[in-house]
Amino acid sequence: MSSLSPALAELPADIVRTAPDDLAPHLTDWRGQKTGSADALLLPRSTAEVVAIVEWAGRHGVGLVPQGGNTGLVGGGVPEPAPHGPAVILSLRRMNAIESIDPAGLVLVAGAGAILANVHEAAEQAGCRFPLSLGAKGSATIGGLVSTNAGGVQVLRHGTMRALVLGLEAVLPDGSVLDQLSALRKDNSGYDLKQLLIGAEGTLGVVTRVALRLSPALVARSTGWVGLDSPEQALAVLKRLRAEAGETVESFELIAAEALELTLHHMPALKSPLQGKHRYHVLIELGGPSDMLESVLMAAIEAGEAEDAAIAASDAQAEAMWLIRETIPEAEKRDGGSIKNDISVAVADIPAFHAEAVQMLEAAYPGTRPFVFGHLGDGNLHWNILPPPGAQPLWLKQEGEQARHLLHDLIAQHQGSISAEHGIGTLKAAELARLGNPAKLAAMRAIKSALDPQGIMNPAKLFA
Repeated sequence: MSSLSPALAELPADIVRTAPDDLAPHLTDWRGQKTGSADALLLPRSTAEVVAIVEWAGRHGVGLVPQGGNTGLVGGGVPEPAPHGPAVILSLRRMNAIESIDPAGLVLVAGAGAILANVHEAAEQAGCRFPLSLGAKGSATIGGLVSTNAGGVQVLRHGTMRALVLGLEAVLPDGSVLDQLSALRKDNSGYDLKQLLIGAEGTLGVVTRVALRLSPALVARSTGWVGLDSPEQALAVLKRLRAEAGETVESFELIAAEALELTLHHMPALKSPLQGKHRYHVLIELGGPSDMLESVLMAAIEAGEAEDAAIAASDAQAEAMWLIRETIPEAEKRDGGSIKNDISVAVADIPAFHAEAVQMLEAAYPGTRPFVFGHLGDGNLHWNILPPPGAQPLWLKQEGEQARHLLHDLIAQHQGSISAEHGIGTLKAAELARLGNPAKLAAMRAIKSALDPQGIMNPAKLFA
């Protein structure tokens, strides 16, 4: 019997779960590498019930761990065990309604537990689209995407979640409701407090409802796959593409040969779009006709900026190309694990950073392999490190963190970020403390202390 049982009896019985089988799926992260503990799983159905839970947690000094689809990669949704005190998981999955869609105003209002794929479907049925997509779209929730300021594969044109949130509702640590759900495009009536909640990883409050910015449905779409020899060539193609296609460039995804080969190995049903071998590949999507993309890629090949290219001739071929990109993380997981690095540097600096990182890694840890893919167009790469063959999992445990530190030091030299889109959670909290700007960290702590003086909101996350 949990020591919290008497306190839990104060909450409605039908929103409380304490059975181990109910808690188990919520205690371990998606990678299966971090497991926490919690006294209960709470499943509110409304903002009013979230208010009651937050007030209850404040009375009893219980940590609240907001959780959506539990698809995070830095431990942000994993409840921390003692010595941080009792904690419960606050799952928003029941608050999953698509509440309203305004096709004229291009606004969709959804509960924090709404699944991203369901938001896509609802927007499409209304003749619109929600222009944020990522591999976990079938399980990631809107509240989680807001709390991590998720990016995805269309940031190049549409921005991160921060740019796509018009308004939100959240329950603050004292139980008060911050109602900024209004979808006004212009509102200069004081601080834009919703921006504090976006990317705060649940440390400042619980996001309950969100007003999202939609885009008109695409009139035309074209998808292409390009084989190249270097990141420098990739940037040359990007420059050419932007000059010709302008703002219609939706996605520009880099996939190194190692990432493609490992994905095809673990996912034998997938096939490479190109016949030959290439050191690097780029997946491109335009919100425009295929003849424009074909013209640009032909010119790039003739100019020596690319080696080969294929244009999707149908939606099925386009989806097959995207399936390769979206299943890379799962293939990497099946291979036995890696040191994951979600980094960003200036786009123009990527070739130099990449070359230095490869050289540094090989010198420090011979036999390790860079496993690189990601959003080249906005400077965000998943620069992961595979251990030497046969060295898993011992190498990951003994050497992996030091390898990560070396890479982070190099990122700092290039004035980049150690967390482009995944957040900090617990995995990167110590590194943020080591490398973060002291003035920024002090301001963050002051905000946290002002809004959450008891420290009940997602304890041990973000701050080391």
